[in-house]
Amino acid sequence: MKNYDVVTCGEPMVLFSPDSGGPLRHVPLFRKFAAGAELNFSVALARLGLRPGFITKVGQDEFGQYIQACMQAEGLDTSMVKTDAAHPTGVYFKEYSGLADPKVYYYRHGSAASNLSPIDIDPECLEGARLLHITGITPSLSDSCRQTYLQLLDMATARQIPVCFDPNIRLKLISAEDVKEFMKPFIARAHILILNQSELNYLFNTQKLTEALSRIFGFGVELVILKQGANGAVAMRKGKSEAVSCPPFRPTRVVDQVGAGDGFDAGFIYGYLQGWPLEKSLRLANLVGALATTVVGDYEGYPFFSDAMRVLDSY
Repeated sequence: MKNYDVVTCGEPMVLFSPDSGGPLRHVPLFRKFAAGAELNFSVALARLGLRPGFITKVGQDEFGQYIQACMQAEGLDTSMVKTDAAHPTGVYFKEYSGLADPKVYYYRHGSAASNLSPIDIDPECLEGARLLHITGITPSLSDSCRQTYLQLLDMATARQIPVCFDPNIRLKLISAEDVKEFMKPFIARAHILILNQSELNYLFNTQKLTEALSRIFGFGVELVILKQGANGAVAMRKGKSEAVSCPPFRPTRVVDQVGAGDGFDAGFIYGYLQGWPLEKSLRLANLVGALATTVVGDYEGYPFFSDAMRVLDSY
């Protein structure tokens, strides 16, 4: 029995972050990191003290070896990481302009993880698990990835394991016109839905959570979390008339916001699985997400448990 606290599935990639700003054509030096939404989420959970299980594929190449080494350094189990000799590990580049969030350039088409299929799932991966966490990124990579997610959802349903879904919409992977229908099957299987303001608009045609609640709960969702960035976060439980809100945690500096949403998800899920009140779970979520923004890499800023608890008491 695997006995993971949380199981997730997705694509880890190698991130190249420029040492200087401006168009990439003028950048001579880059720093290398491991990254990717589900990998970031797994690292954040592991640092908080939970045991995540990560289903993925990497290329049989140096970048695949690098990602596995990074996972091991963070205490992650790599037994569900498969290597693929026919497809490479995905990579992406950031570009800093100084005018807005960094631009991101993906080179993931035909990658090892985009060729994930149901046969890559360990039949015992959910045995003993407390939650399945999925995002809208992975099923957008290919039809085989989508089928992999649907298989995981069937397995979770059969074992009565709750599902958390973050749409994590990437318009470079799926068009704005198609995203609503594409995400419906995953929302319909979710117990917890975590989304941000723009995703609320794409999926429910509104900027106000109160206007979308009846449709969200109509899918069968029991708990919805709205990430509001600099405005904090709001949670609403089915059958309750009052929303729970939490102010943001403001770090001393902000370098790069990529990875904040994944850290938020992990912080909230930690509190949820500990049985914490919603407000405390949101505070930890805001804290973990905010600390991700203080560094260049996606997950390097996530706190370890003792540090998170020390700061949480005074936040």
